[in-house]
Amino acid sequence: MKVAGFTFIRNAVRYDYPVIESITSLLPLVDELVVCVGDSDDNTLGLIENIGSPKIKIIHSVWDDSLREGGKILAVETNKALAAVAHDADWCFYLQGDEVLHEEDYEAIRNAMVYYKDDLNVEGLLFNYRHFYGSYQYIGNSRKWYRNEIRIVRNNIGVYSYKDAQGFRIDNRKLKVKPINAFIYHYGWVKNPHLQTEKQKNFHKLWHNDETVKNMVQADEYDYNSIDSLVAYQGFHPIVMNSRIAKVDWDFQFDLSKVRLKFKYRILNWLEILTGHRFFEYKNYRKI
Repeated sequence: MKVAGFTFIRNAVRYDYPVIESITSLLPLVDELVVCVGDSDDNTLGLIENIGSPKIKIIHSVWDDSLREGGKILAVETNKALAAVAHDADWCFYLQGDEVLHEEDYEAIRNAMVYYKDDLNVEGLLFNYRHFYGSYQYIGNSRKWYRNEIRIVRNNIGVYSYKDAQGFRIDNRKLKVKPINAFIYHYGWVKNPHLQTEKQKNFHKLWHNDETVKNMVQADEYDYNSIDSLVAYQGFHPIVMNSRIAKVDWDFQFDLSKVRLKFKYRILNWLEILTGHRFFEYKNYRKI
């Protein structure tokens, strides 16, 4: 079995993406890892080169900043990385620059790739998600956070990144997937509040014009307290995150008793607790 990883990144230093941790967490599971490095305003290229793994294959990209509709550029860059993976790879393993794997899940991930390798009806593998918010202590638990997403896809079957690169499609249809017992640790909402604001300004430029972005993001520091609901994280983070966590230079404390959900979401949450089913959940895949 051959596994190829792929990812893209731009301005990782400027916006404090945990891309080194992301790539480092993926390397043990892949035979090669394609990193599509965009034209950056910082030393992102040097950051990736300094990882020093012979598995890493760097390709260079110039972003088309005119592609602002719906975050389309993110899918474009994802597809560039996917197109550069080895043709003889069985699986293609995707992580975004703020997503990290936990070493405790490696065995389950490997076993799933081996088990479904020859089952051609399985086009992708579906992961669970932990979305950290504000600090490494809290996880978002409201319906605004997606619970699952595809991060491993079968090679050479016409898979491409969809819309803003959250999911994948084949011929504009959802992939047929099997869920696996493993998590993606998402850290995109954990950084110094000043850097979070700068990241949000840049991120919104992928959807909106400059004037709209200016009106949307006006504060110097991001207000993490605007969130609707959080729960405390009781587990351990991936080992590769330990150094980053030790360098935290801000403090965010959240009153877990505060739940600011709209009435309809309170009803839906109540139904989910009662039945164990999340009604009206958008799914970017088809479980088989």
